[in-house]
Amino acid sequence: MTFEIGLVFSIIGVSMLLFFSERFSIDTVSILIMVTLIITGILDLKEGFAGFSNYATITIAAMFVVSSAILKTGLLDKFISIMTKQADKGYFALTLSLMLIAGILSAFINDTAVVALLMPAVIQLGKKKDIPPSRLLIPLSFGALMGGVCTLLGTSTNMLVSGIAEREGLPEFGIFEMSKGGLVFFAVGIVYILLIGKWLIPNRKAKEGISDSSNLGKYLSEISIDEDYEQLNEPVFKQKVFNSLGVEAIQIIRSSGQKIKVYPNTSVQEGDVIRITCEKSVIEKLDSTEGISIKSELEWSHENLTDEEENIYEAMVTPQSNLINRKINSINFRNLHPGVVVIGIRHRSGLMDTLTKKAQLNPGDILLLRASEESIYSIDQSKNLLLLSASESQSTHTFQSVLTVLILIGIIGLSALSILPIALSAVAGAVVLILFKSLEPKEAYEAIDWKVIFMLAGVLSMGAALEKTGGATYLGALITDNLEEYGPRAVLGGVFGLTFLLTNIMSNNATAAILAPIAISIAENIGVESRPFLMAVTFAASLSFMTPMGYQTNTMIYNPGNYKFKDYLIVGTPLNIIFWILAIWLIPILYPF
Repeated sequence: MTFEIGLVFSIIGVSMLLFFSERFSIDTVSILIMVTLIITGILDLKEGFAGFSNYATITIAAMFVVSSAILKTGLLDKFISIMTKQADKGYFALTLSLMLIAGILSAFINDTAVVALLMPAVIQLGKKKDIPPSRLLIPLSFGALMGGVCTLLGTSTNMLVSGIAEREGLPEFGIFEMSKGGLVFFAVGIVYILLIGKWLIPNRKAKEGISDSSNLGKYLSEISIDEDYEQLNEPVFKQKVFNSLGVEAIQIIRSSGQKIKVYPNTSVQEGDVIRITCEKSVIEKLDSTEGISIKSELEWSHENLTDEEENIYEAMVTPQSNLINRKINSINFRNLHPGVVVIGIRHRSGLMDTLTKKAQLNPGDILLLRASEESIYSIDQSKNLLLLSASESQSTHTFQSVLTVLILIGIIGLSALSILPIALSAVAGAVVLILFKSLEPKEAYEAIDWKVIFMLAGVLSMGAALEKTGGATYLGALITDNLEEYGPRAVLGGVFGLTFLLTNIMSNNATAAILAPIAISIAENIGVESRPFLMAVTFAASLSFMTPMGYQTNTMIYNPGNYKFKDYLIVGTPLNIIFWILAIWLIPILYPF
């Protein structure tokens, strides 16, 4: 192994740790990788920045615009109506329709957007039918993931691997080339969830809420004790309000600034700020208790209060949010969302050892907000936060709705018939949508998830570095040396297994960028076609069910579904193993060696 190969492996190893730790956002790590590879001389400037001009990156950016226009048509309302009707027939029918709808939409529209827009409606529908979110959100996410592998447009991973194939001089994927394999995975996955998964999916009842929101679990919040509190200087274990409402005190900050760990005999004094955990329904009761005030990221003052009736809402930090890795007290909610106040937080990985206002936000965190109906509208229109209650329809003029659907059909048709490359047809479609006012230019720019674009440009440099230095050939030889004697199917099984294991602990796109060049080298080493190995990487990278961080949609449902890490292992591991066995048998049949 040469020095250059060792250096590339070291950079990739550090990047994998950074991806797993989530200390920095994935796009930041990806660009850091790209810059490091250029600075070390492994890639020159043109090679390093080539990811920005890659057909896959351009296509994905254009499809974000098209997806946004499609979702703006109100098309989603029709699917929600179908789900509502199926809910009357019971859990089986609802789950089946939910997975089919999520899968069909995700085959042509960004799957993260599909889950984000369906999730509030699914939560509210479950509430009406007395079905907890935990029973519905795993089928929603898994259905979207499986639908996403049914066409080239389904996920950014599909287009990324296609772009890598094109870069290596191989034919790019056809728009429906993945369909014959993807549909089988989709069908088997639905059968698994309906017959086996339904017994493994947790059934965690949500408690009754106090507003139209869904009351998804316990939140970390802070209260201050005023002079008129009736139980001043009495120990915690005697506090009637705490005991009757189920409030758990975690830490007390005295008026002097001293931080005190809470024991049963710890006294409650005037001026104390107490960090507590409790259900959402308890927050409003505490705020109406004499002598107790709810703290927030803004100090309470008359300018923060309005004459309008206010409710408590839950809003999730989205994967593309600009609030990620920022502390609550550094976000000026007064300007960002006037009239909206943060009063609690539910962190994806559990409780935090810091004050609420100093909590650093991660994707999937849920904020507890106080706002009027008018003020909360700004949240509903934001890409930063997803309001976990059903949104009003955003349907547009009938002409624009029909035009938008026709443009999507045109993009698919022109590509499928090889009249235009997918990158060109997607960009042309996005431009036509803007010309005909289906989207304003500003909306088009906002529709693009720039974090994904920068992340793709960055991770493509990893694959380029592996290819240029011979690292892909070296790793490919290691795999083939150990498995080649058992035949191409065994080698393909090794590639599929390695991909789905890696994608469950780091980015699916990063995994695909690393393993796609290796898959091509493996095929060359054993003298077979590269297509089945590229398909193995593509399918395995997107079919990620075993961890909440394996795919963005799994992260999104983690808190709203009140899930635990083990839930993904229990439900997702058997499904991944089934798909692994299925892939070894199916892929060589559909995509021959």
